[in-house]
Amino acid sequence: MHLKVLTPNKKIFSEEIDELIVNTTNGQIGILPNHIQLVTRIKPSEMIIKIKGKKHYFAITGGFLEVDKNKIVIIADYAVSSEDIGVEEALQAKKRAEEILKKTKENISERDFATAQADLRRAILQLNIANRRRRERSPIPQK
Repeated sequence: MHLKVLTPNKKIFSEEIDELIVNTTNGQIGILPNHIQLVTRIKPSEMIIKIKGKKHYFAITGGFLEVDKNKIVIIADYAVSSEDIGVEEALQAKKRAEEILKKTKENISERDFATAQADLRRAILQLNIANRRRRERSPIPQK
């Protein structure tokens, strides 16, 4: 199957894959070769792409997924590989968003408030995925 992940800013991923696991508004689904046609909305979550037995993890903040004849296209609001998540940058983004959200609604526009909420959700998602992946890579201490 060929998977293409696009965001408004750039193409994030375009390769042949063996399996895709993603959270939709109807629950988590796995897509294997010869999957039926499907169009669905993606929830903000972790997306897992399997290629030749290896898992690749992505943070995705939502969007749409289409499956048709072993071609998968995801048009995402935002997506990033777990390997490309900058933990320090995500922490700073989280802090900035929290500071904006502390202000009263009279002091900021509705648009700025909504943007700060989206930035906060994205930063928290990135941090959760980065921390989970870091724990998996950490060796188990020997006694």
